[in-house]
Amino acid sequence: MTPARNLIRFLLVLVTTTVTTEIALAQTAAVQPAGSELSDGKLRIICFGAHPDDAEYKSGGTAALWAAQGHHVKLVSVTNGDIGHWQMAGGPLAKRRTAESAEVAKRLGVASQVLDIHDGELLPTLENRQTIVRLIREWNADIVIAHRPWDYHPDHRYVGVLVQDAAYMVAVPFFCPDTPPLAKNPVFLYSSDRFQKPYPFIADIAVSLDDVFEKKVDALLALESQTFEGGALGSEEKTAEAPPASQPDLRRAWLRERWDSRQTSEANQFRNALLKWYGDERGKQIKYAEAFEICEFGHQPTEDEIRKLFPFFPETTPSQPEKSTR
Repeated sequence: MTPARNLIRFLLVLVTTTVTTEIALAQTAAVQPAGSELSDGKLRIICFGAHPDDAEYKSGGTAALWAAQGHHVKLVSVTNGDIGHWQMAGGPLAKRRTAESAEVAKRLGVASQVLDIHDGELLPTLENRQTIVRLIREWNADIVIAHRPWDYHPDHRYVGVLVQDAAYMVAVPFFCPDTPPLAKNPVFLYSSDRFQKPYPFIADIAVSLDDVFEKKVDALLALESQTFEGGALGSEEKTAEAPPASQPDLRRAWLRERWDSRQTSEANQFRNALLKWYGDERGKQIKYAEAFEICEFGHQPTEDEIRKLFPFFPETTPSQPEKSTR
């Protein structure tokens, strides 16, 4: 064998050995994440919204329930919300909305992060896919929540697409090899919406907010640019409809009335899912709810797995067989 062939053979063996070692190291890192919080046995949930209010609106109550039991929840805004107001924009608004989101998270007992991507300009690029994959891996997520990719706002749609695209890639070692892959695919969930095409939202899971509804309202009070000033489509007239900050009790009552209607409507609309997870007696009494649909691209949980992932659900009776929710 010539020296040149020997060199080529040596290089091939070296590359193969290196690749095998990197895969083993990556898999070990995924199974044994660094840090005591990552290995404390608690659930880890990451919720993606397009703007610094979306995850709070759609998952804030359920996030509070998880947090109350010591589980780890992170709310991520994929854009910085810098055009989400009728009177201000740019850096000052992005800073304001980031601070609002952080205050909501503090009141709910969860973590938050706002990415520095311009509001209204999110695209499903490779770079953004890599960002989402890294965030899911770094959080070592058991559950990932996002918008469905069929929504009125392009940023909402593309968050859905990006998270869908991450549903397989989070476990692929040589995609974003700088971040250890997850040992298994998480459960991916969609938050609820009202859109009908290509198909309406399916409530595979519905969560009672009766124990945390007031806490959610108190948290959402911090989103002043959106809740009281109308956000991107607000106006002086709309802002004037809300009680001023100098009347905090009236201001809270005004916001509570709107969220009472919204979460009651969700509970009534998805009553069958509440009956499924809480039983007839309690399910009929639930007033406030948030609902979620299981994305078919992630891990497909059984009913028993769902009850472990949503530990505030009552336990199944011995007569209930374990089965897939699909």
